[in-house]
Amino acid sequence: MHSTTTTTTTTTHHQLTMAMTNTKMSILMFPWLAHGHISPFLELAKKLTDRNFMVYLCSTPIILDGIKDKISDSIQLVKLHLPSLPELPPHFHTTMGLPTHLMFTLKQALDMSLPNFCNILDTLKPDLVIYDLLQPWAAAAAAERDIPAVEFISSSGTMTSFQFHHVHHPYKVFPFPTIYYRDYESRAQSQREDELKKDRNYEKERQRGILALRLSHDIVLIKSFAELEGKYNDYLSGVVGKKIIPVGPLIKDPNLEEEGSDIIKWLNGKAMGSTVYTSFGSEFFLSKEDLEEIAYGLEKSNVSFIWVVRFPKGEKTRVCDELPLGFLERVGDRGLVVEGWAPQIRILNHPSIGGFVSHCGWNSVMESIKFGIPIIAMPMHLDQPVNARLVEEVGVGIEVVRDSDGRLHREEVTAVIRRVVVEKGGDVVRKNAKKFSKNIDKKGDEEIDAVVKELNRLVQKKPAAGAVTYW
Repeated sequence: MHSTTTTTTTTTHHQLTMAMTNTKMSILMFPWLAHGHISPFLELAKKLTDRNFMVYLCSTPIILDGIKDKISDSIQLVKLHLPSLPELPPHFHTTMGLPTHLMFTLKQALDMSLPNFCNILDTLKPDLVIYDLLQPWAAAAAAERDIPAVEFISSSGTMTSFQFHHVHHPYKVFPFPTIYYRDYESRAQSQREDELKKDRNYEKERQRGILALRLSHDIVLIKSFAELEGKYNDYLSGVVGKKIIPVGPLIKDPNLEEEGSDIIKWLNGKAMGSTVYTSFGSEFFLSKEDLEEIAYGLEKSNVSFIWVVRFPKGEKTRVCDELPLGFLERVGDRGLVVEGWAPQIRILNHPSIGGFVSHCGWNSVMESIKFGIPIIAMPMHLDQPVNARLVEEVGVGIEVVRDSDGRLHREEVTAVIRRVVVEKGGDVVRKNAKKFSKNIDKKGDEEIDAVVKELNRLVQKKPAAGAVTYW
């Protein structure tokens, strides 16, 4: 285990009392510090509390402050205090708006909070820990206390199987030819790897995901469903030697998003299926070149649109200064540009939405499929290109393909938007998106019921306690 000095973890008296008197099975959930991870963990927590589980959700104060009004009494929030680092003040204890150069520092600070996490385990004594891919040490700490631990993967089974294939079979081609990196994506990935290798912590970072899977008990939970990527989940199971349990799409109720009434009012004035929602997630920021090409692509499409534009925290940047000169005046009421945040689920669930211009982050893909909205795929990096290939494979979207140098072109943006939303050639994509949505609604919570059965099995048959080496 690490030997580090950190501040003391704060656990409320109410939480401590609940831990000692509660007769329900208790689960400690520990997601990575990103909205794209917090959200599915929180939705899974809600599903489990509906089935008589007690859930403790552990994260940093800045993250918990943002979700405290979105939970029931059956979910207790547990603050994990990270060490005070000069370059990482408490408002940066989340990836939301975090400058890119501080990402490793955040991971390092979270690693240094291990003693605090151990204090939480010793105080709450949960029956089970559900942890994320960047914290393999959480599983090790649980194992030393005779507590079973299970990894929950909130990214796609397709991307996870793609990654682990190359870890276990580095010289073999991935057996599913529709899933691949384009040349410019491979070059960007290689450049990123070369930069990372310069850091003395490179090998440790590379091992995080591998170790997290290895330390999971005999199952791994994944935000997925069989109809979408069953063959990839099955392949992953064979590669890693663990049973992969899909938990479903885990989309929150759009009726619970109360903000953004002005946006919904604007949408109410648009015809059914006439408008595209454009957003690239809460943690990715467009380059100036991409922003300009997307702007012109939206303008030339003649399709109504909502466009959420974000900039890193601390940057004194105004949207109007970054958009092409005269853009807002030319699009007029056909376009609504929103800075920072929009109620994405409420928007996607609105009948006026006919397409989603998306980076293909996994949460966004799941939300789009849940509400039957076809995707205009515009992947940027990480898992997004693979997710975009999957979207095309199953027929619920079309990708905006960049040129051989990885540059976007406005003409291609325009053409794909029009094809997906307006033109007859997009009929199949629109029908497929609706079909998947209906299947999800029909299935209900079948996946969650299977998860509950597996979790009960694990708790009834606890692993033997003992020291675990994880780095």
